[in-house]
Amino acid sequence: MTQEGYDRMRAELEELKTNGRDEAARAIAEAREKGDLSENAEYDAAKDAQGLLELKINELEKVLANARILDETQINTDAVTLLSWVTILNKKTNKEVKYQIVSESEADLKAKRISVTSPIGKGLLGKAVGDEAEIQTPAGVLTFVVKDISVN
Repeated sequence: MTQEGYDRMRAELEELKTNGRDEAARAIAEAREKGDLSENAEYDAAKDAQGLLELKINELEKVLANARILDETQINTDAVTLLSWVTILNKKTNKEVKYQIVSESEADLKAKRISVTSPIGKGLLGKAVGDEAEIQTPAGVLTFVVKDISVN
């Protein structure tokens, strides 16, 4: 993952551990004050929210513990790899698009960042400029031609 993605996830984790846990504890305390816990839907909801918060914290900790930060300046542009920017031509529509191949946690289609685990991401990995990639997508088989590979 990129340093930027790592830093963003680290900040989110710290936010959840501090403010998120404080808010969950406050919600449980407020619900507890309302009486009988056996029939208190607000208390159950607060406990469920706390469980989901702890699950998210645990997932972020796992991702960060296993993350490897890649230096974008060291990316080889001979073939499509993680963090490559790749310009592809859709042979059916004859339109070019440019995407960056990123980790699943950094994917953002609006920012033109697609996951390495997506069908297109998987299909483009290892391809060189001029190569064709036939990719099975939910919309059917699409054929792309790799036009350019860069680091930005």
